[in-house]
Amino acid sequence: MSVQATFENNPNGQANSPARPAFSSRTLSRAMLAFTVFLGAFVINEPAPYELMLAASIGGFLIFGLRLSALAISLTTLFLLFNIGGLLSMFQMSDYKEIPLYLTVSLFLGLSSVFFCAVIEADMGRLRTIYRAYVVGALITAILGILGYFNAFPGAEIFTLYDRAKGAFQDPNVFGPFLVPPILYLSYGLLQRKLTFAPVRAGILLVLMMALLLSYSRAAWGLVIISGGILYVLQFAGEQRAEKRMQMIIILVSGIVLLSITLLIAIQFEAVGAMFSERAKAVQEYDGGNLGRFARHAIGFRWALENPLGIGPLEFGLTLGEDTHNIWVKSLMAYGWLGFASYLTMTIWTIFGPLNMLLLQRPWTPYLQVAWAAFVGHIIIAWVIDIDHWRHVYLLIGIIWGCMALEKRWRIGQMPIA
Repeated sequence: MSVQATFENNPNGQANSPARPAFSSRTLSRAMLAFTVFLGAFVINEPAPYELMLAASIGGFLIFGLRLSALAISLTTLFLLFNIGGLLSMFQMSDYKEIPLYLTVSLFLGLSSVFFCAVIEADMGRLRTIYRAYVVGALITAILGILGYFNAFPGAEIFTLYDRAKGAFQDPNVFGPFLVPPILYLSYGLLQRKLTFAPVRAGILLVLMMALLLSYSRAAWGLVIISGGILYVLQFAGEQRAEKRMQMIIILVSGIVLLSITLLIAIQFEAVGAMFSERAKAVQEYDGGNLGRFARHAIGFRWALENPLGIGPLEFGLTLGEDTHNIWVKSLMAYGWLGFASYLTMTIWTIFGPLNMLLLQRPWTPYLQVAWAAFVGHIIIAWVIDIDHWRHVYLLIGIIWGCMALEKRWRIGQMPIA
């Protein structure tokens, strides 16, 4: 039996044991975890219900003995340093405004990565719980976005912004990228899992792709192409059977054809076609120009040389009229050199730390591949958009670090597989 098959039958990676009661602490912990991840699909205000449930989950898991490994402590240290940089940057300002709340959310989101890392290391079966909850939440918020875009019921416009679908999010540019990890997860299922549930996966995937299209987020469009390409390469490279590789090629071609037909049908609607043509332009009016997006990037890097502690969180947007739209400029301006160095270190570690395990035959490899491909894509688009308060990015970081911790336990013989 393959390692993956073993995981499907015994997701905790432990030898078979006597039957447990139907309701147990493990059942409760997974239910709490699932509901927490599910709420990540509904972030209209800050703090969101997600934060409240996450705080309750963290408290509950700590009470019942959640422990932090050396790897989790390292991640905690990086996020603490990042936010200390933000605090030092805030002290450069005379009026703190809403910055204390902003930094509190930043710190809390960083610690959410540590939480997900720790719970995954403690029970790798939670990986499936996390992904399934993510898919359910994404499906619901995607449906809301689609219904809102087509004004399907009175008040549905609450799920749109500037004639773009945003689901239960504040911004279409967060809504669109949020849908990409579950899109990758479902795509993996179509490539590698049994065909029994293929129609269900394909149906959900079609809904998510339609919602992503209607978000008219260029970052999301680019992200799904980049991350999808990375995941496909990983799957193809890890497959040794010639017949399976041919099947993957057929599925890829069929998927491209199906999506192309769907897109052609969608843009036949006048409103969709007009907006798609406008948003598909590589450079928008607000990208170029004297104080356009790219000009502001240059200004930010120049200001960073003059202000090693930063100029204060949120201050860049208030000064120039638009936010940084670049995570590196954002780090320098809002968190100073200390925050920038911490975030850069975390990013490098998250990308290069799992490189030697991406193609290994491990129970958690598929989940790692999806999260890693999505994270790399997010870092690439982060050159043109701020991602420091995107909750799903911190979930991806937690999954990746959790899988690295699992691999470490595996290699020192602390995780037997039946």
